[in-house]
Amino acid sequence: MATDKIYSESLANIADFSFDAQVADVFADMIERSVPGYRSIITMIETLAGHYTQPGSTLYDLGCSLGAATFSMRRGITCDDCRIVAVDNSEAMVERCRKAIERDHHPTPIDVICADIRDIDILDASVVVLNFTLQFLPPAERTVLLEKISAGMRPGGVLILSEKVVFEDPHLDRLLYAIHHDFKRANGYSDMEISQKRTALEDVLIPETIAAHRKRLFDVGFSSTDVWFQCFNFMSMLAVK
Repeated sequence: MATDKIYSESLANIADFSFDAQVADVFADMIERSVPGYRSIITMIETLAGHYTQPGSTLYDLGCSLGAATFSMRRGITCDDCRIVAVDNSEAMVERCRKAIERDHHPTPIDVICADIRDIDILDASVVVLNFTLQFLPPAERTVLLEKISAGMRPGGVLILSEKVVFEDPHLDRLLYAIHHDFKRANGYSDMEISQKRTALEDVLIPETIAAHRKRLFDVGFSSTDVWFQCFNFMSMLAVK
């Protein structure tokens, strides 16, 4: 696994963060060292897929990157006649995901599509994963995507939504923000790397409160939703159709 050193040198101009080939090469290391609880979420997606997958249904990984959640879902499937659709708009990520799938011999088929997740039709879904993906869409466009997911989901299906969040209490928000930076320092990132990446993400990743996510999920038609995992200012929710 290549080590993330993208922001290890001082940059005169810091471009907006993008999931290009440079990021794809180090993404596995970057997300493990940047997102507290990431590995636990990926591991439990397998268990959740085993619980919620319905026979003959489709599972979606929207914003699949290198396919960590895709493979986790695949391992959890015990039903017959299912397939997985993995979507990402980064050609570099999709290329690497496809190569990984070629090396994996699980019988459940995976279709990897290079496209904007907003352009994908959601059909006959029992499990949909948005793993740290929705936060990169403009807030005004998030409801439309979730409406499409809800409309294309079978009764009893589940959306797994993982996001970085902010908190309404200013003290708690500042505390967890600082603890997150401590987490990154403990994983070997320098203050300069943390600062430069924060600048790159500032206008790209727009977090919301848990309450805002919960309200939106109910508004688009999910019958039950709540947080099943949280570590500092990162969480994952289940929304059941």
